[in-house]
Amino acid sequence: MTGNIHPAVLVIDDEDQIRRAVRLTLESAEFRVSEAPTAAAGLAAIAAAERPDGVILDLGLPDMDGIAVLRRIRQWSQIPVLVLTVRKSEEDIIGALDAGADDYLTKPFGDVEMDRSARVVRRAGAEVKLTGKEYGLLLLLAQNRGRIITHREILRSLWGPQAEENTHYLRVQMTHLRKKLEAEPHKPRYLVTAEGIGYRLLDA
Repeated sequence: MTGNIHPAVLVIDDEDQIRRAVRLTLESAEFRVSEAPTAAAGLAAIAAAERPDGVILDLGLPDMDGIAVLRRIRQWSQIPVLVLTVRKSEEDIIGALDAGADDYLTKPFGDVEMDRSARVVRRAGAEVKLTGKEYGLLLLLAQNRGRIITHREILRSLWGPQAEENTHYLRVQMTHLRKKLEAEPHKPRYLVTAEGIGYRLLDA
C-alpha cells in the first residue's frame, strides 16, 4: 500500500453481493473502494492514471480466469493482490500464490454485513433488526473473529461482573441471534459453540 491517508482498494468480482460486503467492510476501516465486475474492467482500472493501492481478485470471472488476470497484472505491476475465491484446493492456492498473489482467502466468508459506524447489520443485503444485547454480542465476537470468547468474558462485557455465572442470559441471546443471522439456526455455520467454554465467530 502507498502512504495515502485513505488507501484505495479495487474489488474485482462478478458477484454484486460479495462486492457490497467487501465494500462495507473496507469502507468502515476508511479505505476508498472501487469495483469491477469483469477482468477487463479491473485491468483497465489498475492501468488508469489514479491506480488503486491494492486489489481483491476473484478467480471465477466471466471474461477471463483470475489466474490469467493475476499473471497479466504481474507483467507490469507489483500492486498487492488478495485472491478471494470459492476454489479451495491446494493446487488452486499454490497456483495463485505462484502467479503472484500476496494472500488467498476462500468464500463463502458469510453473507452478514456489519456497518459498525451506523450500527447496522444486514443479511444478504437486507437490514436485520437486532436488540442492543444482540448487537453487542455480535460486535464482541466480530472484534475477536475466529477466537473463542468464554461465557464469562461475554457476560462480564455485556451484563457486568455480577452476571458472570448467569449463562442462561447468554444462551437466550445467542439463540435469538442465530435465528436472525443463520440459514439453519440449529446447525450454525458462523456463530459456533465451543462446548462448555464459550462461542466464536467463523468466516465460513
